[in-house]
Amino acid sequence: MMYGILLFVAAVAAQTSSSPKTSSAPTSTSTMFDMGVPTDMPVSGDYTGAWRPQVHFSPPKDFMNDPNGMFVDTNGTYHLYYQYNPTATVAGNQHWGHATSTDLYTWENQKIAIFATENSQIFSGSAVIDTNNTSGFFPNQTNGVVAIYTLNTPYAQVQEIAWSVDGGYTFEKYSRNPVLQLTPNSTQFRDPKVIRYGDSWVMVVAYAQEFVIGFFTSPDLKNWTHASNFSHHGLLGLQYECPNLVEVPVAGQEEPMWVLAISINPGAPLGGSIQEYFPGYFNGTNFTPVDSAARLADFSKDNYAGQYFYGIPPTEPQIYLGWASNWEYSQQVPTGQTEGWRSAMTIPRQVHLANVTRIGWDLIDAPYKISTVFDSPLATNSSLGNGTILVDYSNLSSRAIYFQCNVSNIPNGTYSMGTLNFTFTASSTMESVSGGFFFGGDNPFWMNRGRINGFGYTNPFFTDKFSVGNPINSNGTFMLEGVIDRSILEVFLDGGRSSGTMTFFPEGELDTIRLATDGLNAGVVVSIVVWGLTSTWESQARGGIVYGNVTNPSNSAQAMRRHS
Repeated sequence: MMYGILLFVAAVAAQTSSSPKTSSAPTSTSTMFDMGVPTDMPVSGDYTGAWRPQVHFSPPKDFMNDPNGMFVDTNGTYHLYYQYNPTATVAGNQHWGHATSTDLYTWENQKIAIFATENSQIFSGSAVIDTNNTSGFFPNQTNGVVAIYTLNTPYAQVQEIAWSVDGGYTFEKYSRNPVLQLTPNSTQFRDPKVIRYGDSWVMVVAYAQEFVIGFFTSPDLKNWTHASNFSHHGLLGLQYECPNLVEVPVAGQEEPMWVLAISINPGAPLGGSIQEYFPGYFNGTNFTPVDSAARLADFSKDNYAGQYFYGIPPTEPQIYLGWASNWEYSQQVPTGQTEGWRSAMTIPRQVHLANVTRIGWDLIDAPYKISTVFDSPLATNSSLGNGTILVDYSNLSSRAIYFQCNVSNIPNGTYSMGTLNFTFTASSTMESVSGGFFFGGDNPFWMNRGRINGFGYTNPFFTDKFSVGNPINSNGTFMLEGVIDRSILEVFLDGGRSSGTMTFFPEGELDTIRLATDGLNAGVVVSIVVWGLTSTWESQARGGIVYGNVTNPSNSAQAMRRHS
């Protein structure tokens, strides 16, 4: 969680965010201190805007950043909490927003889970299921949820806990908070991620501007003991944030390995914020990386503070969501002024480790069960060769597309040649977002958002071109996957060996895709498929507004109103 948002708190009090579409539906009169934020029902939102993603999660209104507290319960419901300012389209006044899903694409907005106060904010953190009631909060249940988060004040950042007896929908703050604080106090100690290791709880937390990740252990989530530090590794930037410790499966071996992920901001190689990671080994108290290399989670610029869901066995691919923005411009992007919201999450990604030729240890992240939101095939071709496919998807209501290109029989070494390119175009303005792969030389892949009007021309930090080297597989194959969703593009090379996330805000609506190959060696085989994706928000709307879902039994009256 970016500590610099404190600078915006005073400004937030004076601002009013752009108002989304309103309706005559009942509204709450119960408020916290902050300008009518409802406590007894979800915040409602308009998801019809031209830039509003249709298969990604974005907040109902106002400003969102880091994913927080992600866990999956025994019923298969995924819980996403997130840094949320429900009163303005800039950071500040941080709450924990909440949404749930059973497929990780169709999200239902829930009530705000944990509220800020006039004098403090709820910064980033995590959540666990206390199956064995180690905390003592849950004497009669095995599904109690404990949230662990940073309480931020002007004087200190401390770690607190809150507990939930209803599966994570409402929380009670622990009366003896904080459970962890430094002496003397520090304003740069934040973002706890807690996991279960054996019979103990383990926390990783950032001493942000000391470039240290602290490891702590606890028997009960209330009393924490310092175990070790991981310090000055990889790219430092100007501070460490949002550490994650996760056990992931490894391709080709039975035993999983550990990954420590650290977000840095500012100071990413392309500017602003990014996440790096370290494969390694963990014994319950100490983490040892396999080497000293710094590995980035994304070769583009809009993927930060990603978190992994608690509750997935380490022998299964872990599932990840990142914040699809960058602190250099997240509070200026035009969705705020025009549509009354800012920021989205990445699509869910399934993750494992692999030891890749030339690259070494690599975190492979690919779209998670993207076929869940397939609508209709828009184009298929199993033998494109050197050719072009042009698809007009202006009649697709979601304007969200998945495409996949598979290339085989590529000559080894320096004999390969040719290109594979894609271009998404707005026919009304001729703006475009594009990318492509060179099969010769060092095999670079590139993306370009520089042909979008407006924001990209006026914001000096909105870098427009990105690239990564992606050596051709030894078996002579290459695969490109991509998801474009109105104002966000995510690409995945060779099943996620490299991935890039890029946002953009066109004045016209992108409605055409062109896929083209040229100059390929004789005998190279190219197959392409393009799918339209179903909007996961449209079916939830009533009169254009998504009101959310109240799951807690105490709010059954609002649930009845929603379905009346």
